[in-house]
Amino acid sequence: MLHKTIDSTRRDRGFTLIELLVVLLILGMLAGLVGPRVLKYLGSAKSDTAQLQIAEFGAGLDLFHLEVGRYPTTEEGLQSLSAEPTGVDNWNGPYLKKKDIPVDPWGNAYHYRSPGENGDYDLYSFGRDKADGGEGEDEDIVSW
Repeated sequence: MLHKTIDSTRRDRGFTLIELLVVLLILGMLAGLVGPRVLKYLGSAKSDTAQLQIAEFGAGLDLFHLEVGRYPTTEEGLQSLSAEPTGVDNWNGPYLKKKDIPVDPWGNAYHYRSPGENGDYDLYSFGRDKADGGEGEDEDIVSW
């Protein structure tokens, strides 16, 4: 009877070193498989966020155009969606939910040009690389 009690207390003490190493090995393998996929989704999430912000700006620019009769000039910029530019009649904004114009997911200001080269206005972000062109996460996010 005493022998059984000693064996059962030995087993209840915890994990052996080998058991812990096996668990760490399994966790390492899972991190190796899942980690790159998570980072890939993080990059595409930033691009998706930029596209959604550009669409929101586009809706605000269209409202500005409906009420004022034109799109904001390049000099007036996106700030005209949240604060009335000088000398503008029929401005009934703000045309965005937030008062401050957000930066793109990489921390840079969006680029706005009106009249645009690709439409009434051009609205874009250069992406992660902050340079024209690129592929993947470095690809430009544009309104056209």
